[in-house]
Amino acid sequence: MKKLPDLDTRIDHLYDIMNGYTGTRLLITAIELKIFDCLSTPQSAETVASRLETHPVYTGYLLDGLAALSLLDKNNGCYSNKPDTQAVLHSQSPAYQGQGFSMMHKMSESGLKDMDHVVRFGLRENPVDVSDEAVWEAYARSMANYERGGTAQQVALRVAEIEGFSSFKKMLDLGGGPGLHCIATVAEHPSMQGVIFDRPAVVKVAEEFIAEYEMTDRVTTMAGDYIKDPIGENYDLIWAGATLNFARFDLKTMLEKIYHALKPGGVFVSFADGVTHERTRPKAYVLGSISWMFSGQDLMFNRGEIAETMRSVGFSSVESETVNTAMMPMELDIARKAL
Repeated sequence: MKKLPDLDTRIDHLYDIMNGYTGTRLLITAIELKIFDCLSTPQSAETVASRLETHPVYTGYLLDGLAALSLLDKNNGCYSNKPDTQAVLHSQSPAYQGQGFSMMHKMSESGLKDMDHVVRFGLRENPVDVSDEAVWEAYARSMANYERGGTAQQVALRVAEIEGFSSFKKMLDLGGGPGLHCIATVAEHPSMQGVIFDRPAVVKVAEEFIAEYEMTDRVTTMAGDYIKDPIGENYDLIWAGATLNFARFDLKTMLEKIYHALKPGGVFVSFADGVTHERTRPKAYVLGSISWMFSGQDLMFNRGEIAETMRSVGFSSVESETVNTAMMPMELDIARKAL
């Protein structure tokens, strides 16, 4: 009699991977329907369906799936947000990130839909167009709540610890997006002025947050392409948060530009990814970057790559550390220009 194979192989992680798409669809559907806005207090599926004018049976299935994902609590047939869900997925929360998750999902779908063809034959002839100003404006808005949800304050406090920070007069936030990092850093200083540099459509978003946080007398904007255009001069501090990736293949030239824009004794701080384990970790960043890579843009930095290039362009000292953020570990490289 033929015996069945004697296997001792765990494959539960494979089922987790297969169910990952289902979890994503549940989350994105709930965000689009504003499900979490209904669940600050316990509610039945029927009540939620009535409020949203959705089908009660299938609304219940959706809510059960969200509870299985530990996004909701379910007790006695009623559903309610967990604390983290309330903070991040309720659209009226100051730390709301649903818009960002929706945009990440759309970008991933666009980049990955052709994966089979790309793996077999390479990219199609039509390259990805990253020049659409409306896309960058939407991206800046989607990132704002992520930044002010804790990351901006976290790194601003670290930057304020840099030797000489109290004497700084002028900082540049290079590729600053919504500008929350600049706003938070300037807020840690009694008089330093800040400049946010980004695309024209993006700095319009930054100007809204400058006004919201009553920083119009201390933070201004510059519009342009920082790779091609002048970025100003005589800065005491230049901050580049998760933006140098777009200059990765000419990083030395970009860092030389930054070096010359600093005053003697000035400081350049880069806050960027740093992949390890032969470019397979951190998992969250590698998977999050796959859609870019299948669109022909491998923009990931190896850990230490920025720090090494900083030294090569003449910075007199470079300090590096890893900062744990809500999304993933990030590399903080602090470089100082000699007096």
